[in-house]
Amino acid sequence: MVRLKHVITTICLILFASAVAMGQSNQERFEAIEKQKAAYISKQLRLTPAEAQRFFPLYNQYFKEIMDVKSKKNKRSADMRNSPRNNFRGSQDIIEFDAQEVEIKKEYRSKFAEVIGQARSSQFFAVEQEFIKLLYKELEGRNKN
Repeated sequence: MVRLKHVITTICLILFASAVAMGQSNQERFEAIEKQKAAYISKQLRLTPAEAQRFFPLYNQYFKEIMDVKSKKNKRSADMRNSPRNNFRGSQDIIEFDAQEVEIKKEYRSKFAEVIGQARSSQFFAVEQEFIKLLYKELEGRNKN
């Protein structure tokens, strides 16, 4: 019963984020989704207001670093796709970007642990992925209609 309530609440959050995002610019949509993600993370990790106040500035730094690496990885992938197979001399293999992401996650897991403890710090990455999966499901559902 508690799990069902959790799922219903989560779906409502995602639907609300989607409804808010309709009719807005890309930046406004991104900001609305990020607010919903923060609410979801806060709820799932059971952050107190004091913890949230310390956690989210760290999270924002983490997110920026991860997005920078993902952006570089996507650029490298595009370069590799657009270059003749034997002529591409990329200085960085795609797997190196994955390794950078892992190192960033390890670094921030330690930083998060200082604020919310080791268990919730480790749980954060699963919660973040859960939110992303829910968001994708919502978008897939919208695209089918």
